[in-house]
Amino acid sequence: MQDVLVAFGDARVLDGASLEVGPGEVHALLGENGAGKSTLLRALTGLVPLQRAQIELDGQPFSPSGSLHSQRAGIAMIHQELSIVGHLEVADAIVLGRHRSRFFLVDRRARDAAARAALELVHRADISLRARVGALSPAQRQIVEIARALQQDARIVVMDEPTSSLGSDDAERLFVVLAHLRERGIAVVYVSHALAEVRRVATTATVLRDGRTVFAGVLARVSDQELVRHMAGRELDATFVRRAAVRTPAAVVLDVCDLAAAPLPRSATLALRQGEILGIGGLCGAGRTELLEVLFGLRARTAGTIELRTRPIGSTIAARWNEGVGMVAEDRKRSGLSLSQSIASNVVLPSLWRTSRRGFVSARRLAATARGPCEILQVKCRSLDQRSGELSGGNQQKVAFARLLAAGCRVLLLDEPTRGIDVQSRVHLYRALHELAAGGAAILIVSSQLPELLQLCDRIAVMRDGCLGEVRAASEWTQESLLAEALQSSPTSETVA
Repeated sequence: MQDVLVAFGDARVLDGASLEVGPGEVHALLGENGAGKSTLLRALTGLVPLQRAQIELDGQPFSPSGSLHSQRAGIAMIHQELSIVGHLEVADAIVLGRHRSRFFLVDRRARDAAARAALELVHRADISLRARVGALSPAQRQIVEIARALQQDARIVVMDEPTSSLGSDDAERLFVVLAHLRERGIAVVYVSHALAEVRRVATTATVLRDGRTVFAGVLARVSDQELVRHMAGRELDATFVRRAAVRTPAAVVLDVCDLAAAPLPRSATLALRQGEILGIGGLCGAGRTELLEVLFGLRARTAGTIELRTRPIGSTIAARWNEGVGMVAEDRKRSGLSLSQSIASNVVLPSLWRTSRRGFVSARRLAATARGPCEILQVKCRSLDQRSGELSGGNQQKVAFARLLAAGCRVLLLDEPTRGIDVQSRVHLYRALHELAAGGAAILIVSSQLPELLQLCDRIAVMRDGCLGEVRAASEWTQESLLAEALQSSPTSETVA
C-alpha cells in the first residue's frame, strides 16, 4: 500500500500512508490513538472508500471494492471492536458466509466440523459450538473471531489489538497460533500498543503519525524510545514512577463481605480504603468482571453484603452514581458508551442533571462540563460534538473514563481501563488515577496486565474460580507469583481483606 489518502469531508485521516508486508511475516502497525491505523486497515479490507492509493497484492494491482471482495482475495480482519453477531451460535458465527448446503439446507455436520477445526487451530476446542456468541466473555468472543478469520483460508490476517480482551493464558495461545501462521506463509498485520508484546511476535514494523507513515523497518534495529518518538513526533517520557504506597490504616470506603452472585462470583471479601488503588488479577473467566458488575448493580447479588461508608449501598445503578460510585466497563461498545451520541453527551450522561434547568439541557453547560475531563485525558477529536463512534478505540476508552471524572466519582470501578490505549496515553491515565487517589478517591481496578497491576496498585488480590484470594501489598507480589496464584487448581480456603 503506497500513498494512501482517506478523507471524510475536509478532514484527511490518512494522507501519504504506506504499508508493505511479506509472506510469512508478522508486521507490527504502530501509532498513537487517532494516528490512522484502523482506518488504513479498514481501507485495505474495503470498509473505507479510498480517495487515492496504489495497492498491490502478490504483485498485482488491487482495488478493494468492499469487504466481500477483500475476503475473496484472501484478506481477513479481526477488528478491535468485535463484529460477530451476538445471537448466532458459535458454529454459525465461525463459518458465516461459507456454509455448505444440501438441497438449500445447511449441512450442519460439515458446519460443525469446519467450526471445530477452526477452534482447534487456536487451541480452544473447549468453547461450545452451541453457545450463543452474545453470552460469551469478551475473551471468548475474541477467540471466536480469530477462529472465523482462520476458517476463511486467508493469506493476509489483520489483527487490530487482538490481545486487548485476553488474559495471559489466552494471549499465550494466540502467540502459538501466530507462529503456526508464520510457518504456513500467511502474512499478519499486528496492531498493538504493548511494545513488549510487539517485539515478541513481530520482526518488522510501520509507524503512523497523523495519517502518514513516519517509520518502516526492522524492529531489532530500533529501541522502544525511538519508536515512541516516531509515534509522538517528539521526545516523550514513557516511564512512570510509582507513588508511595497508601498509609494504613485508612478509612474503609467500600466494604464487601462474602459476596456471591449467580453464576459468579462465588465468594469475595475485600475492604477498599480511601486514597488507595486496589488491583484484582486472575485469568479471564475467573469472575473479575462479574464482581465489578455486582458492586455497580449490574448483577443481583445472591449472598453477602456491600457497604459504602459503613452504610448499605444503594440498590440501583442510579443510586450508585448519586453516591459517587462509577464504573468503566471492559466492553465499551456493548456497555460502555452510546456510540451514536456525541462525546459531550456521553461524558455528561450520568450527571446530566447538572447541565439542565427545569428539565431542559443547556448545550453550553454540557460542553463546559465535558471539556475539562476530556482535556485532562487528552481525547483526540474534532470537537465535543463529534460522534463517539467516529473516535479511535483508545479515544473511546478515554471518553468512558472522562465520564467518571465529570460525575465527580469518589469510588471508581475500572475493568481493563487501559484496553486499546497507547503508551503515552496510558502514562497520562496512570498519573490521573494516582492524582485522584492522592485526593482521597478509592479505586478498584481489574487488569489482565500483570506489570500494570504491580506498577499501578497499592494492594493486589487474585481471583480464581469465582473466589477472591488474599489481598496483599503490591510489594509482596511478583509477576510469577500472581500468575502462579491464578493458575492454581483450587481457590484459597479463606479470603481476607
